[in-house]
Amino acid sequence: MRTAVIRVDSSRAIGSGHLMRCLTLAGRLSAKDYDVHFICRDLDGNLSALVERRGFKLHLLPRHHESFELEGYGNWLTVPQSLDADEVKAILNRLGTIDLLVVDSYAIDIEWEAAMRPLVEKIFVIDDLANRRHDCDVLLDQNFHLNPEGRYDGLVPAHCELRIGPKHALLRAEFYEAKKHLRQRDGSINNILIFYGGIDLTNETSKAMQAVVELVESDRPRLTADVVVGGSNPHKLDVEEFCNRHDYLRYHCQVDNMAELMNGADLALCAGGTTTWERLFMELPSIMTAIADNQSGGSALASVGFVEYLGRADEVDVEKIVRAIRAWDAEEFLRFKRSLSRVFQSD
Repeated sequence: MRTAVIRVDSSRAIGSGHLMRCLTLAGRLSAKDYDVHFICRDLDGNLSALVERRGFKLHLLPRHHESFELEGYGNWLTVPQSLDADEVKAILNRLGTIDLLVVDSYAIDIEWEAAMRPLVEKIFVIDDLANRRHDCDVLLDQNFHLNPEGRYDGLVPAHCELRIGPKHALLRAEFYEAKKHLRQRDGSINNILIFYGGIDLTNETSKAMQAVVELVESDRPRLTADVVVGGSNPHKLDVEEFCNRHDYLRYHCQVDNMAELMNGADLALCAGGTTTWERLFMELPSIMTAIADNQSGGSALASVGFVEYLGRADEVDVEKIVRAIRAWDAEEFLRFKRSLSRVFQSD
């Protein structure tokens, strides 16, 4: 049996998207007879327990309480790359031969990867920023880019295999199964899916719920919504209480049936994370708010009809969401349907 190691983190600052897509990849690797290990740091609000719940081996890196001088995404790692690399190498040495090392972190670059090179057969990097150099054999960027050609020129070795675009998106098996029974939509809005990622620090979920309530109490009394939060969402108890006061809001926490919920929805109120490709795969139109700097590409997605983009979280209020839902009509839906052919097209 071959061994694969995945280095990825989740936290209140990072969110859950990196970990969730790595769990999807781990499932595929396991199906190909890999023994899969995760290395995650014990950060505030992490969801690392999901790793063991899904049947994979977990190695937790310790918290450090020293004050390091870190910048930008380096703060997500919480320690210098050199220290993280030393701690990871100690684990790799105990595991023996590593056939594949997967790295999914905006805080890691060629410095860390080069330190791993003598210990592993192949390095697989997941990235979408294209803002730093990598020492890797495969790089996956599943995001949509208007001009993907040359995006990683000078940032990866000449031999690196590039997999760029949503056609390479990491989707769980449940989505492929649900796709076989895809519900045909006509553009009318009866049920809305609300999901702003596993953490949602700025509580966009509450804005969306209040928008639905305003619509129900004005002129759309039959409107309903499935409200989904992650297990580490700091506002989840308030969200649950709000849903309990309105019988047309159904509360869900840390779900395993997202494909089913997407298939049952007519429109999503959402963030721009990794679930973007899940929604598009399920042909679910969405009204999107960017809740992180790396989601600012929402305007590019909107320009080709993939989403309705409202802007950054601090630019979006309840009334803006209400207006966007009211403006959604058959013409907008047809524009979205026409755009879908561009998402998962093959090479």
